[in-house]
Amino acid sequence: MNLVKTTLKALAAAVLVQAALAAPVMAGENLDKIRQAGVLRVGTEGTYAPFTFHDASNKLVGFDVEIGEAVAAKLGVKAQFVEGKWDGLIAGIDADRYDTVINQVGITDARKQKYAFSEPYIASKAVLIVRDDNTDIKAFADLKGKKAAQSLTSNYGKIATEAGAELVGTDGFDQSIQLVLTRRADATLNDSLSFLDFKKQKPDAPVKIVAEQAEASYSGILLRKGDDELVAEVNKALADIKADGTYKKISDKYFGQDVSK
Repeated sequence: MNLVKTTLKALAAAVLVQAALAAPVMAGENLDKIRQAGVLRVGTEGTYAPFTFHDASNKLVGFDVEIGEAVAAKLGVKAQFVEGKWDGLIAGIDADRYDTVINQVGITDARKQKYAFSEPYIASKAVLIVRDDNTDIKAFADLKGKKAAQSLTSNYGKIATEAGAELVGTDGFDQSIQLVLTRRADATLNDSLSFLDFKKQKPDAPVKIVAEQAEASYSGILLRKGDDELVAEVNKALADIKADGTYKKISDKYFGQDVSK
């Protein structure tokens, strides 16, 4: 009986040692596999303008698409985009459908428990948007008693409610802006990147930002936990495209300014 127990313990120890040794080998092997294949497989939605979407000719384009292409080029390979719905996008990493996800994935503590992230490559802030001719609202505190156009379940709606605003429910950014433009709402709290994209498309729209939250939210390139060599190479690639002006060129194209800070 003691011999059986000893044998089982020895086998269990051997399995643990093998598992410990396998992780770094797999990480290195994955990077080698990418380079040998000449392709970095990138998971993305393809329906989330201006980050990843299809243009009039049905070509996949967007800020994140060009960032993915630039990062892949620095790795010496080509980006191969695999489209999927957001609900299952991150899980595609676990199923080995792709090597990374580049789709405005917010860096959160919960996600970091299971996945690895590159260094942040884009930042966004909650901003307070009003019509150009509005002189009553200059800060978040001025929302008290005012109408704010918001998605009712969003974090922005919560911030507006806490500031004392009356919410006018909308389906998203575009509808919120329209309510402000048509004076059916006094303001909207929304994402700074969405506003920059809107103003890039419609520079003459009579709306402005009057306040923004101090702290930004950051997004990164999501990878498998344990893929340390690939993470390091992706971080190097991001640093390189910022240093050589590629990042700024892409950022200016979609937002009219550098959105990395």
